[in-house]
Amino acid sequence: MLLFYVRHGDPIYDPDSLTPLGLKQADALAKRLCRYGIDEIYSSSSNRAVLTGTPTAELLKKEIHKVDWCHEGKAWEYTAMPNGKGGRSWPVANADNVRLFMRPDVMALGEKWYTHPDVMALHDFTPGLAAINRDVDAFLASLGYEHDRENHVYIPTAPNDKRVALFAHYGAGMCVLSSLLDIPYNIFCSHFNLSTSGMTVIKFEERDGFVVPEVLTLSNDSHVYAEGLPTKYNGAYYF
Repeated sequence: MLLFYVRHGDPIYDPDSLTPLGLKQADALAKRLCRYGIDEIYSSSSNRAVLTGTPTAELLKKEIHKVDWCHEGKAWEYTAMPNGKGGRSWPVANADNVRLFMRPDVMALGEKWYTHPDVMALHDFTPGLAAINRDVDAFLASLGYEHDRENHVYIPTAPNDKRVALFAHYGAGMCVLSSLLDIPYNIFCSHFNLSTSGMTVIKFEERDGFVVPEVLTLSNDSHVYAEGLPTKYNGAYYF
């Protein structure tokens, strides 16, 4: 199985929609995904995620299955931390939070990094990470892959060659991908990013009765380049 995790196109957050550029990114993405096909399409219940997946669904004549568990609002509830200005933000938006995540005594706790007293004093990640783990595991199980978290592998209960797309968000992506790949959230969100309409492809290939998901590409935006659209990564960097 190939799982395509796609961040929504260039957004309008209020009201929840896409900019004209975001709509063009969605069309470009559809052309790319339709070249080899997608068997099943899922989307966050957010309008901007649905709008990003709609051109693909229309070209392939597929239904979009809306799922609420990967909505950005839930990821915000799970992970937003104090930003030092009286409000909250994604953890990596505040340099002090990133420095805390990278401290040797926090890193030494491994998968239990969030139990460090200095982390707990700012935000209790325990219920949120448990919830995302349950939701990610239920989603992958429905696709034929049971997550054995103790051994950091998946058991293929119904191995397949499907191509499955999930259209969602940045904040949700930090939660979903770190959970799916068994990479602690503090490490994943500090070291990886997702651009608007960026496509991450993960291979689930059985090896002697187990699967370790393999990332084939992360936040790939070559569809944007192919259509002559601006390739400025999240509006910040050209490369």
